[in-house]
Amino acid sequence: MSHRTFFFVVLGLVLVSLGLTKAIENEYYFFAGYVILQYIVLATAWNILGGFTGYVNFGSAGFFAAGAYTTVAVVKWVDLPLLALIPLSGIVCGLIGLATGYLTLRLRGVYFAIATLALAIVLETIIANWEHVGGAAGAFVIRPKEVMFFDSYVEFLFWTMSLLAAIAVFAARYIQHSRFGRGLAAIRDDEGVAESMGVPTLKLKLMSTTISGALMGLAGAPFVYYVTYIDPPSAFNLEYAVNAVAMPMIGGPTSWLGPVIGAVLLGGAQQIATVTISSELNLLIVGIMLVVFVIVAPDGIVGLVRRLFSKDPRA
Repeated sequence: MSHRTFFFVVLGLVLVSLGLTKAIENEYYFFAGYVILQYIVLATAWNILGGFTGYVNFGSAGFFAAGAYTTVAVVKWVDLPLLALIPLSGIVCGLIGLATGYLTLRLRGVYFAIATLALAIVLETIIANWEHVGGAAGAFVIRPKEVMFFDSYVEFLFWTMSLLAAIAVFAARYIQHSRFGRGLAAIRDDEGVAESMGVPTLKLKLMSTTISGALMGLAGAPFVYYVTYIDPPSAFNLEYAVNAVAMPMIGGPTSWLGPVIGAVLLGGAQQIATVTISSELNLLIVGIMLVVFVIVAPDGIVGLVRRLFSKDPRA
């Protein structure tokens, strides 16, 4: 599938999601769909650094929360529409990703993973003591009562997140098949060899952390309008970090398609469990699915399909 064809497919999916807002009356489906689409963005963002580059990031919840709190901070200063707040969150989190890269990318393996986890803890501590965004007590954000072209703001949030998911997936696919993506793959396979062959490893890794952080910020930006109340424990929830790692692993971390498959399967299972049993089972579902896929398909679903059916290793 060419980039142009893929672009039109993604555009078609966005238009279909817009049509669904007119065809579906039960707002729960939009709430559930929003969460799954949110995880597509978050998992795809994680995969650009963790899957394509081979640097495991445990700080996804920190970037997600930073995007959400950027929205809160700006709204407290000036009343801007959500579509203007989203790129601001992306820029802020992209800069945080760039700064994080400068500080941590000389670390490798478990040391890098621990450093990114520490970043999330530092960010949570800062937010908990920042009175402008509510501090430890949290903050409320009121949804607009009306939004043009949509019957409710929940439908608008669903469509907005579908647009962000399309952007994230398109960016990931473009990166995977670009010279930049081939450089990241070389770093993932053997960074020392890649550097000796002239690959600008530090530059590519900084670009990867910046893009990954920016996309995570985009995923978090609308969150406060989804929940209407946000506090540090809910924004920095461990579930976001765990899902961001697990979904690409289940779907296949070396392909742009893997995080999408993992997010749909795992996110869908969690939404079903939330309605039928309890949301407390969400992390248990992650654990069980990870164990199963590590045994059955260590390269994820995409890797399993490649081995079984495909003669062309490209995705």
